[in-house]
Amino acid sequence: MEQRPNIWKRLEMVFSWIEDLGAWRLLLSLMLLAIWEAGSGQVHYSVPEEVKHGTFVGRIAQDLGLELEELVPRMFRVASKGNGDLLEVNLQNGILFVNSRIDREELCGRRLECSIHLEVIVERPLQVFHVEVEVKDINDNSPIFPVAVKNLFIYESRPPGSRIPLEGASDADIGANSLLTYSLNSNEYFTLDVKRNDEEIKSLGLVLKKLLNREDTSEHHLLIMAVDGGKPELTGTTQLKITVLDVNDNAPKFERTVYKVKLFENAPNDTLTVIVNASDLDEGVNKDIVYSFNADTSADTLSKFHLDPVNGYITVKGNIDFEETKLYEIQVEATDKGNPPMTDHCTVLVEILDTNDNVPELVIKSLLLPVLEDAPLGTVIALISVSDHDSDVNGQVTCTLTPDAPFKLLTAFKNYYSLVLDSALDRESVVTYELVVTARDGGSPSLSATASVTVEVADVNDNAPAFAQPEYTVFVKENNPPGCHIFTVSARDADAQENALVSYSLVERRVGERALSSYVSVHAESGKVYALQPLDHEELELLQFQVSARDAGVPPLGSNVTLQVFVLDENDNAPALLPPGAGGGGDAVSQPVARSVGAGHVVAKVRAVDADSGYNAWLSYELQSEAGGARRPFRVGLYTGEISTTRALDEVDAPRQRLLVLVKDHGEPALTATATVLLSLVDNGQTPKTQSRMSPGAVGTELALVDVNVYLIIAICAVSSLLVLTLLLYTALRCSAPPTEGACGPGKPMLVCSSAVGSWSYSQQRRQRVCSGEGPPKRVCSGEGPPKTDLMAFSPSLPSGPVSRDVQEQLDGDIDLSAKVSNF
Repeated sequence: MEQRPNIWKRLEMVFSWIEDLGAWRLLLSLMLLAIWEAGSGQVHYSVPEEVKHGTFVGRIAQDLGLELEELVPRMFRVASKGNGDLLEVNLQNGILFVNSRIDREELCGRRLECSIHLEVIVERPLQVFHVEVEVKDINDNSPIFPVAVKNLFIYESRPPGSRIPLEGASDADIGANSLLTYSLNSNEYFTLDVKRNDEEIKSLGLVLKKLLNREDTSEHHLLIMAVDGGKPELTGTTQLKITVLDVNDNAPKFERTVYKVKLFENAPNDTLTVIVNASDLDEGVNKDIVYSFNADTSADTLSKFHLDPVNGYITVKGNIDFEETKLYEIQVEATDKGNPPMTDHCTVLVEILDTNDNVPELVIKSLLLPVLEDAPLGTVIALISVSDHDSDVNGQVTCTLTPDAPFKLLTAFKNYYSLVLDSALDRESVVTYELVVTARDGGSPSLSATASVTVEVADVNDNAPAFAQPEYTVFVKENNPPGCHIFTVSARDADAQENALVSYSLVERRVGERALSSYVSVHAESGKVYALQPLDHEELELLQFQVSARDAGVPPLGSNVTLQVFVLDENDNAPALLPPGAGGGGDAVSQPVARSVGAGHVVAKVRAVDADSGYNAWLSYELQSEAGGARRPFRVGLYTGEISTTRALDEVDAPRQRLLVLVKDHGEPALTATATVLLSLVDNGQTPKTQSRMSPGAVGTELALVDVNVYLIIAICAVSSLLVLTLLLYTALRCSAPPTEGACGPGKPMLVCSSAVGSWSYSQQRRQRVCSGEGPPKRVCSGEGPPKTDLMAFSPSLPSGPVSRDVQEQLDGDIDLSAKVSNF
């Protein structure tokens, strides 16, 4: 195999110059040698055709400066445009070898230069090398004549020295292997004449040495042998069968033996190419000439041109393509109509001129698709090769890229471009780029071809899941069934595929003595939040926790959202009577009453509490009537539970009075409890010792309570008036300010519960209180500080002056209920 001289051979040449040129000339030579090596950007090898499989071509890895160990990791590969797998590289030793049969004639035809162009591609980083392997011709084709037997007709009157043109042999090889020499078997009438004109066209002719005599010999059989210049020589033969005719003494004569014309490719049919003209010195019929193509004219030429037999016009009748054939050599005959007819020959050379009729060709080889959105600038996306079958300016191609996108085209070699990343990508903005590569030649008018390149941007996990808002407020009624769905959280991830696959989980913490996961759970895929057990408003008013959303990317990204679950009260607790030790009478309260007491005297009091809130905990008392419908001398305070006389007691009243007091809350439906009060009517002289002992204290206490109630009424009215004034002033200021979230716009829910004794106001304070709209304030369990109370009791406006007994009872009930809730 043949290879360019390497650096060591050149160094040996340089060392041989040392004696004559001196040291400074040696240094100059070394510098020029280094510059020459740097400028040689292409490795060149040569190999003969038809060599065996595995024949060594060159150490391609070493010549390209690549280490053998990095060939496989860097995905070393060789590509050959349109030449299949003729050559291959052994990745173990880096040697380029012949992989399959190489036929130079099949590969390049009769072109003088025949090369296989290889593209060597390695990655990490991406590099492209160009290698040229020249295919050397060997003498593997014998000369071939158009026909094995050639029939010639020659008149016996043909003068000696006449030349009969013959079609020579052809050899598919090139160079010396295609140089043919001819020889003719020995005979006394004919000799072989070979001429080569300035167009390198070899003209073969048979020359008559002496007059023929048809009567002596009517046929002559000759053998022409063609020998090529290869080693070893190859030969081809054809037989000439010459029939001697006895006629004409003047043959037609062409004006020129060679006609040269130029014709543009793609010329329309019937375009006149050339006019051939011959004349005959004979007269009459022997002077009439008929033009025709030589019998050996190829079928391709006959399909492209038409010859008028009368006037010698040669016109176009088929498609003329410069890229197919650049020169036509046509043999034309002029034959007269004598008997026998005589013929003359001429050669017509038609040179085809190129026009810009071939559209550039684009071949895109994608190397990296899809492209990661975080790919660095300069990343090679695809390799693009362009070609144009036209020549000169018509075959010069330039490439452009549209539309405006973060990519650009770079060229490192002629007709080779790289599509590279020019600016940063963002898949969330643009998922796919539809690029159009346009190849345009330099012809006039220019022709262009386009190819579409779809560049898909691959996702990387650069976006965390995001909730629509940082926190959500959820209201859940207590006593919910276990496992009920209370809310659904949803987070959106702008990424794609697994990077956008969001899973949800609780951010675990302690709620009092228990884990958060014992109260609620969240579905990992749907984000549905479930209450795992029934919630109790009396135990837990507010459950505040966080839900985490995390994607499936690597590394995963996540975010949290806060949920505030307010447990709304339901009327699930009946009123409970206070035991006797707390000042009540329990289920049965026994109390002695003197018959001398007047109307309105308080003889006993029923006390009860309700574990619910708001209306559900607001209790009322009523005295159940007897079955007989008799009117009792007692009544009970609607909201105080105090049992008092309605009139003075007399002797007709039964000494033992059994009263049933119904305690009822205001829930829906209302729940009740019943207290039994046993009153013993005694005369003044029969007052029990305990009663007589307690009478002074009771009277003093009753008088003290009256004074305290008066002061409490005054204080409550003053505080209520001041609060109402403050609220009115605050509302006026808020309404005069620009519209914001507050008193004049959407705000936190506020519920005011009105009754005959006043109003209950509940407000929802974050991390403090809950207003469910159904009860008074309760304990909050948010894990951040002790529970607080913001219950406010407002008494209705009272007129100045004495306070009636009913109003006094209502106020006492109001105060008592307020104290009860506060203590609770």
